[in-house]
Amino acid sequence: MNKAKRKVVIAGNWKMNFTPSEADKFIREIKPMLAGKSGCEIVFCAPYVTIAAAQKAAEGSNINIGAENVHFAEKGAYTGEVSAAMLKECGVQYVIIGHSERRQYFAETDATVNARVKAALAAGMTVILCLGEVKEQRLSGITREVVSMQTKLDLEGVTAEQMKNVIIAYEPVWAIGTGLTATPEQADETCGQIRDALAEIYGREIADGTTIQYGGSMNEKNAAELLAKENVDGGLIGGASLVPEKFKVIVEAAGN
Repeated sequence: MNKAKRKVVIAGNWKMNFTPSEADKFIREIKPMLAGKSGCEIVFCAPYVTIAAAQKAAEGSNINIGAENVHFAEKGAYTGEVSAAMLKECGVQYVIIGHSERRQYFAETDATVNARVKAALAAGMTVILCLGEVKEQRLSGITREVVSMQTKLDLEGVTAEQMKNVIIAYEPVWAIGTGLTATPEQADETCGQIRDALAEIYGREIADGTTIQYGGSMNEKNAAELLAKENVDGGLIGGASLVPEKFKVIVEAAGN
């Protein structure tokens, strides 16, 4: 982390977990645990149907409730989809875009990710943009090339001014839900490579000011070591975001 240059964001990605009543219970349980924690911004990205319940439970706290995806069109014949305008009217500020599971299971491409990013930014939302390499790419030694290409494709057409509302989450895909975690050195190196790609596009000042999270199985046991690295500015947390005690430890690792 480098708090002098950029904000630290710890975001929970609930994925397809929690009904509205379960979300309400979770937020009410964790809210006092996180009270007064000012070392980072705290976000829980929830399934669409739980957002309202989570927001209500989080009222008066330092917890922000975000969404897990957004469509790129303003409106139209896209059955089952949710637009940025719909999320904004619901009071949602943060949205995850391009998560590896969306790319793997729902045929997301860099082109559709880019369209979603631009739609969310146009609506004034803050984007958590996910990108990262698969195991074969890591073993082939082309991680830098992969994350650089994804950064450039996913942010095509995004202005320097809009980058104030972009957070990048580095996801080593081989570490998602596998129990594997990139070493702190690997995480720092790859987040630094993403920062270098940003510098090519926007210049070093904007690159150094952009929050880059680690999103590969960060948990209560490895968070402190990962967050101690210069280029790791927070985490996009999966499984550990479903357990109040574990998520609290991660937030505390971000300091005050």
